[in-house]
Amino acid sequence: MNAERLRELLQRVSAGELSVDDALNELKFLPVEDLGFARLDIHRELRKGLAEVIFCQGKTPEQVAEIAARLAEACGGPVLATRASPEHAAAVRRSCSEVEYREQARCIIVNPSAIKRKANYETSAVGVLCAGTADIPVAEEAAATLEVLGDRVERIYDIGVAGLHRLLEHRQTISSCACLVVVAGMEGALASVVAGLVSQPVIAVPTSVGYGASFGGLAALLGMLNTCAAGVAVVNIDNGFGGGYLASLINRS
Repeated sequence: MNAERLRELLQRVSAGELSVDDALNELKFLPVEDLGFARLDIHRELRKGLAEVIFCQGKTPEQVAEIAARLAEACGGPVLATRASPEHAAAVRRSCSEVEYREQARCIIVNPSAIKRKANYETSAVGVLCAGTADIPVAEEAAATLEVLGDRVERIYDIGVAGLHRLLEHRQTISSCACLVVVAGMEGALASVVAGLVSQPVIAVPTSVGYGASFGGLAALLGMLNTCAAGVAVVNIDNGFGGGYLASLINRS
C-alpha cells in the first residue's frame, strides 16, 4: 500500500462506503503477505518511500517473479530487484506488464513509469563516481537505486587516482552535486581524494575488484574506513544499493 491508496481508503471511510473495522483490517500493524517461501512487507513504501527491494541472488527466477508481481500489485509504484540475472528478468517479464532490466547493474525495475521525481530533481543531483571500468556494475546498481527513488544522477566513471587529472577535469560537475557516491576497488583511495576536494557528504562503496592482496574488497573497505578526510560514510563491499539509498536520503533532506 502506498500513500495514494491509503488516501483513497480514508476517503471511503469518510464517505461511509467502508466501515472503520474493514479499514482496520487493511491497516493492521506491519501487515505481511505470506507466499510460503517469502513474507512480503507490503507497507514498506509508506514507511520508507520505496517498496521492499528484492535481492534476487539465491532465489529462483519463479520466486523472484512471484514476489515482484505481488509487490507491484500491492504497492502500485516502482519495484526494484537487485543482483538479478537475465533468467530472473525473463521470468519477471512473464509475470509483470512493465519491466526494465539493466543488465550491467544487474537490476530489474518493475513499473518504471511510476517513478516519482523528487521536487528538487532539476536543481539537485547525486554524483555517482567510480575509479575504474571494472567498478561500473556496482556504480550502476547505486545509480539505478537513486533513479528509482526519483533522484537525478550525474555519472562520472573511470577517474581513479592512478590518473588524477581525470578526476580534476570534472571538479565543477562534482562540486554541483548534493552528495556523492564514490565506488572503488583496489586500495579504495578515490573516496579519500574526493572527500578532500569537496564540502558535500561522500558515501564510499568498496568493491571486490583487485588483485589477491585486496582480499576481495577488504583492503578497499579498510582504506575507506581509515580515511583521514572528513565527511565519509562507508557501506559494505559491492553494496551499490546501500550507497545509493543513503545518498537519496541525504538528497531528500
